Amino acid sequence: MPMHKTSAWPLALVYLCLIVYASLYPFVHWRDQGMQPWVFLTAPWPRYWTGFDVVSNVLGYMPLGFLLTLSALRTGHMRWAVWLAVPVSAALSLAMETLQVYLPDRVPSNLDWVLNIMGAALGALSAWGLEKLGVLQRWTRFRANWFLSEARGALVLLALWPVALLFPTSIPLGLGQVMERLEVGLADLLADSPFLAWLPVRDIELQPALPVTQWLCVLLGLSIPGLLGYCIIAQRGKRLWFMFWMAVVGVGVNSLSAALSFGPEHAWIWLDASAQTAMAMAVVLLVLLVWVPPRAAAALAVLVLGVYLSLINQASTDPYFEQTLFMWEQGRFIRFHGLAQWLGWLWPFAALIYVLSRVWGKEPHH
Repeated sequence: MPMHKTSAWPLALVYLCLIVYASLYPFVHWRDQGMQPWVFLTAPWPRYWTGFDVVSNVLGYMPLGFLLTLSALRTGHMRWAVWLAVPVSAALSLAMETLQVYLPDRVPSNLDWVLNIMGAALGALSAWGLEKLGVLQRWTRFRANWFLSEARGALVLLALWPVALLFPTSIPLGLGQVMERLEVGLADLLADSPFLAWLPVRDIELQPALPVTQWLCVLLGLSIPGLLGYCIIAQRGKRLWFMFWMAVVGVGVNSLSAALSFGPEHAWIWLDASAQTAMAMAVVLLVLLVWVPPRAAAALAVLVLGVYLSLINQASTDPYFEQTLFMWEQGRFIRFHGLAQWLGWLWPFAALIYVLSRVWGKEPHH
């Protein structure tokens, strides 16, 4: 198989970093507890565990095994694909469990390590099996038929968008709301230091977003991935299909996030009349822009992202949102807290960097 660029490598790297963050969160109270770092390996199996623990440990490492194997397969290393992914995943999991010995808030477990290896192996075997069945070859043909050249960056961002939406937001589709937390984090970091005096202080505290601001943020929040897709899809009919499925995924993942946060009975609580009209207007806007050339779509995305990030970062979070974050941070979602949180914060900024590169770079071809 010839060497070619694949989205699997950057996705695997991003996912590896997120596993490290999720495994070591909350990164506080590091201390030597007077035991060997590998003591958990010879300890008895944990007496208390839940089905959620088993499933989360297996599923948590399946994408890593899948992406590492897929990366090797798509770059021509068929022989080493599975044999590369499983040992790398096992070594990563062992390192994370070992470091958790020094974190009183985390509990290292030999069962977790075994389940992580099983998950990585299942992911690796899934990728290898899909290659043998020819599914990956069909994806290659689909990608060549649908997307322009040099589409890897946008495909990575679009693949990460649903994961970023899993983390609770104070505004539907409201990714990138970082200003308030950044100010608090900087103040804590610079406390008891002379640099604290240099920290800009707001004259007026951030206020909750007005209804019209929330409406605009939802509209722009759905338009951004749409324009990102338009940067790499040239044909109008395919753009319409992409827009349809993007909207379906956005609604579905937001509902899943609400169900995880508040319970299945509240899965649609976020989809009120205002959110519905904003999303409908975003779809209408994307339909009207379906004739826009890819580079013009990138330029529009830069403009939309600038307005969106300015609006959403001038609004504060509300007490109910802070309560939801507390549930994620203290409850069973701790395993996924870092995974989705950083994506939710950074995704719009990564998208901004990407579309700027498309505006300044060469015009892609099919």
